[in-house]
Amino acid sequence: MIDVVIAGGGPKLACELALAGVRPLVLERRPAGEITQNRANGVVGQAVLMLDQRGLYERLAGAGGAPEPVPDHPFAAFRIDQRDLPDRPAYSLVVPQHRVEQVLAERAAELGVEVRRGAEVTGLAQDEKSVTIAVRGQESVEASYAVGADGSRSVVREALGIGFPAVARDESLWRWGRVSGPPEMTGADRSLIVPGLGAVAPRDSLRTEHGVVTWGPYPGQDPILITRERDQPEDEEASLDNLRASASRVLGTDMPLGPSLPDTMRTHTGWESRIAARYREGRVLLLGDAAHVHPPMGGPGLNLGLLDAFNLGWKLAAEVQGHAPEGLLDTYESERRPAVDRVVLQLATQNVLVSPGAQVTALRQVFGELLALPGTRQHILGLVAGSDVAYDMGNATGPLVGRRAPDLPGLRELTRAGRPLLPDPTGTLTADPWEQQVDVVPAEGLDSALLLRPDCYVAWQGTTSDGLDDALARWFPLRARPLYDSPPVADLEPCTYLSCHP
Repeated sequence: MIDVVIAGGGPKLACELALAGVRPLVLERRPAGEITQNRANGVVGQAVLMLDQRGLYERLAGAGGAPEPVPDHPFAAFRIDQRDLPDRPAYSLVVPQHRVEQVLAERAAELGVEVRRGAEVTGLAQDEKSVTIAVRGQESVEASYAVGADGSRSVVREALGIGFPAVARDESLWRWGRVSGPPEMTGADRSLIVPGLGAVAPRDSLRTEHGVVTWGPYPGQDPILITRERDQPEDEEASLDNLRASASRVLGTDMPLGPSLPDTMRTHTGWESRIAARYREGRVLLLGDAAHVHPPMGGPGLNLGLLDAFNLGWKLAAEVQGHAPEGLLDTYESERRPAVDRVVLQLATQNVLVSPGAQVTALRQVFGELLALPGTRQHILGLVAGSDVAYDMGNATGPLVGRRAPDLPGLRELTRAGRPLLPDPTGTLTADPWEQQVDVVPAEGLDSALLLRPDCYVAWQGTTSDGLDDALARWFPLRARPLYDSPPVADLEPCTYLSCHP
């Protein structure tokens, strides 16, 4: 019997399971080589750091080195500067979603993951010991556990009878498509020059009292133009003429945009945020868009799906192998659901701030004044980046507990194995009797030792062993043989502490 079947596009989860010694089977409806329309053109915030922790950032960025915080980040058609902040949580990696999926699939193949293309899941049934997944035109597959990563119209979620209620709604009509324009409308940095209004920077938005225009010039392709308006017909044809007319209404000036690729023209009315009523039913769990969907502002679906997989993989692996501490798998939902709620909150806030009307213009003026305060910018960027979410680590205390580990150069390579780590600057701590599950590594410059889960969140912090055994028992199995296939880390160079902010 197979350990875990992943229904849909779940290459990141497959990688995490493989690192933890579980060999999953991915059932992918799309045939090999099929390129679907991008729903996102980049990765932001904590998801960028997560990709780096698994050695995938450099592959996607096409350059060496660790990710660097961006100078500023968009929020509700504002640019929020973070260069003067003590903690700069905003990261950005401009890369199309299909390229992210390709790199993750390549990594999964390197780890020995089996992917069956053209395998459409049509339903499932489960009992106390296994899950049986029905596949159109093929034999059913039996597994110990299953994960539905099959999108917003998830067959797995429907088969489980799990509700998918809307929690927020954007009533705008969105229009988008790839366009071309006259040279005088394009700046040297590929910004959009709007007569009378100035320039719309690359991958930025301009809000007027009539709507919003977003301009997205991405490398190697014609720019994407997106408009948002209220009180528009829901059944309007997706065409260049209608997109051009919408941009002209929002900006108050004629926009002589030319054609690019006709099949890229799209419209959509009334984006909703939806969250599954629960993320788990017995031996089946939901991940990514199957668990939550959102409006496309900022590409939250891709980022949240990656972070879901990072959180779930090591926990599900421990459960599959029968050595998970009690309640470990349930922490997937208890940790990730609040993070999704924060995304709904920030998207709803942005939706209000970009709405048309004079009252919103006044609200934006006050909000803009608040952004002059470093504390406000720190709070908003933490919300957008997802760094403001702290997981519940029980009785463990310390300013870093529950948060992602600080960037330690010596640890960057070690996190790629997906093993728990105990960086210890004191040289006195031991993980005994968990030494086969947790690697104790030297860490020069830290003020205290940190116990890092495989997803790089801090489960314990201290200068003595007080509370360490309790934290180890809470998160990791105590067993005679290693949970992970990868060998323990040995002969490590000390890592150097650069910066650490709670």
